Amino acid sequence: KREERIGNPLSPYAVTKLVNELYASVYSRTYGFHSIGLRYFNAFGPRQDPDGAYAAVIPKWIAAMLAGDDVQINGDGETSRDFCYVGNVVQANLRAALKEDLAASDVYNVAVGGRTTLNDLFSIIQAGLATHGVHYAKQPVYQSFRAGDVRHSQADIAKAVRELGFSGLFDLRRGMTEALSWYLAFIAGERSPA
Repeated sequence: KREERIGNPLSPYAVTKLVNELYASVYSRTYGFHSIGLRYFNAFGPRQDPDGAYAAVIPKWIAAMLAGDDVQINGDGETSRDFCYVGNVVQANLRAALKEDLAASDVYNVAVGGRTTLNDLFSIIQAGLATHGVHYAKQPVYQSFRAGDVRHSQADIAKAVRELGFSGLFDLRRGMTEALSWYLAFIAGERSPA
């Protein structure tokens, strides 16, 4: 997905993101107020509550696996996402905040630039938990596809690399290794999300 290719939003969530960027563009043209928009692709990492209102798939699945519950996958599991560890998000935020030449409002993708299927994500989490002595033997439970879901999502991060110096240091596996200890402690009740 490239920044300049907006497409047709498929969900109310996608509409809210587009509207924010439209407001920034209008403010720039009308009032000379320049801003940078960062499009985060499936961010995950420490302090992400699996029971929160906007809980993402990774903490939800980890919590389910630790509880011995079923892991539910919408569709056939071949839907793919560009999962982005929070360390990459922090790097992009800092680089955007320090960007000196704000000529106008601009938007950047913040991701790894890779694609992981939900089936592969399940296996990665399962293997990561095993390194911590947690062995989850169940197979995922497949459900109907969710309305409004995009089948494949992979960010083109070339613009952020070129203009912000973004490097996306953490791929999914490295990010998962960094995050799993926190998720395990949080779900066991030893840490708070704040």
